[in-house]
Amino acid sequence: MSPHPDIARWTSAEEGPFFERKSAFDRSSVRARQRKAADIARDIAETLTAMANADGGELLIGMENDGALTGVPHAEDKIRLLLGAPKDRNYVTPPLPCVARELSDRSGKRLLHFQVDWSPSVHLLADSRCLLRVGDSNQPFDKDKIKALKEAKHQGLFERTFPPGAGIEDLDDAVVAAFTAKVAAAGPPHEQLRRLRLVEARNGHVVPTLAALLLFGSDPARWHDRCGIDFVRWEGTERKSGAELNIAKRFRVEAPLAVLLERAFEAIRPFIRERQQLHDLFFIEKLEYPTFAWQEAIVNAVAHRDYSIRGLGIEVWMFDDHMEIRSPGMPPSPVTLDALAQRQHMHCSRNPLIVRVLTAMGTMRELGEGVPRMFDEMERAGCYPPRFEAIGGAVVQVTLRNEPIYDRFTLEWLLKFKEVDLSGDQKRMLAYAHAHDGRFTSRDFQKVVGTDIYGASNAIKDMMRKGVVRATEKGGRVYEVREPLTAHPDMPGELVKLLPTLQKKGRLTNADVRRVLGVARNTAARLLGELAAASWLVHSGKRGAGAFSTPGSRLLHQLPTMQNTGEGGAMGTETDAMKP
Repeated sequence: MSPHPDIARWTSAEEGPFFERKSAFDRSSVRARQRKAADIARDIAETLTAMANADGGELLIGMENDGALTGVPHAEDKIRLLLGAPKDRNYVTPPLPCVARELSDRSGKRLLHFQVDWSPSVHLLADSRCLLRVGDSNQPFDKDKIKALKEAKHQGLFERTFPPGAGIEDLDDAVVAAFTAKVAAAGPPHEQLRRLRLVEARNGHVVPTLAALLLFGSDPARWHDRCGIDFVRWEGTERKSGAELNIAKRFRVEAPLAVLLERAFEAIRPFIRERQQLHDLFFIEKLEYPTFAWQEAIVNAVAHRDYSIRGLGIEVWMFDDHMEIRSPGMPPSPVTLDALAQRQHMHCSRNPLIVRVLTAMGTMRELGEGVPRMFDEMERAGCYPPRFEAIGGAVVQVTLRNEPIYDRFTLEWLLKFKEVDLSGDQKRMLAYAHAHDGRFTSRDFQKVVGTDIYGASNAIKDMMRKGVVRATEKGGRVYEVREPLTAHPDMPGELVKLLPTLQKKGRLTNADVRRVLGVARNTAARLLGELAAASWLVHSGKRGAGAFSTPGSRLLHQLPTMQNTGEGGAMGTETDAMKP
């Protein structure tokens, strides 16, 4: 066995949707031990099954998580067991479409390399579990959705068709070479396309799939007349026609998909306006749409569109107050528009070959994570969340609005809660309360967020657990916001330890101090007295068992971490900044 040229690449590759390493050793104790072959075989079956059910991928046995090559020291009969596991019905059904081989490095250490293709079938483990590769982990898949997954996989066959008359000469060698150089693949450029199942040998000739022609074709439009991106800049906030036609700019970006997205970003970027905002007595420039949000919407449109739909293309429409990205085809099952709107981390490819290439190039990132991050980026910019909807039952439209939900001062006030894990709806409720004397009701939550009483109740209870709101009276339905209490260098260490309890309950009792600090009653009473004397706390309630302490003026008004510049900028208003 000669050293394989890709070993160097595998040692530094990042584990993710298409790649994983596994050790052949058990390192749970001081001395490493050889793992049982049956345990490794189950790992092989789980990872390859998850990859085949998603977009395919590679698995290496004999390499540590840090890329160190430690080899597979097992006997030959065990090696045969491991190499045969992907096709052994004792581990997986139906057998996996997998290539398994034995390799070695220069020192002779043995590696087992498995490459599994995307499969049109849904594969199950011997215990009937269904797994799906999500990021760098193998996630259980709901059995009730297996039928929908099977339907989606049938759609994945279209990109694997071989258009009549197409040959390897129809690919742009420069684009292919740029791709193989970017992914640092060993061997001739077209060899990498063969490994990814983008080309295939037939009757003595190498022929490209439709995916290869769209990704690397010298003339992609020859094979699909609407595989580019149409951009329209409309004047105003709505589309008009006839005598009132309000098109300000229109163009089409056409190129192989491997380079289409970057060219589209370059062409569209000048139309993303910058707006001046007064911030800490200086004007700063801020883009009207977060870069990740609008680019991710276009990436998804290209990667997940239904290329079997002819006559419709990807369209990007930009208006004064919003932009729309339209893509032919509804989301592949089991992904739904409702699931996307709820920010669920889901991934299912209609075009796994195209997705594989775009991910390898770095154009696509965070499979299954992109849409939730779009929501996060829009919220961080203070804008409305993305809206997903069906147009005519055949087109998915993503709408991004550039108008802010909050004014600048409210957005800066919300930064006080940036260390608290809150949803977008919960942040909207805090902003509502900020404009209404710091209070809100369950009915307010339902109306502002658009949820039912149960959704509001669960969200409010979560906010109470995190200490950012509390009921104004026991059993009451009016809630008030509690700004986060933050430690700083001048604060006594005992109070720092008590802050989480004080934040959550809004008060401290002698019993709280005893429980948190583990001190006696008299010591707790003395400490509460000292904190009150220093204006950190204020004594309230009755004397004795009913006594409690609440935040004092020093705790509420001397919190530097709330006032210093944080991510997104300074916390004060213009008036505050003008004060000497």
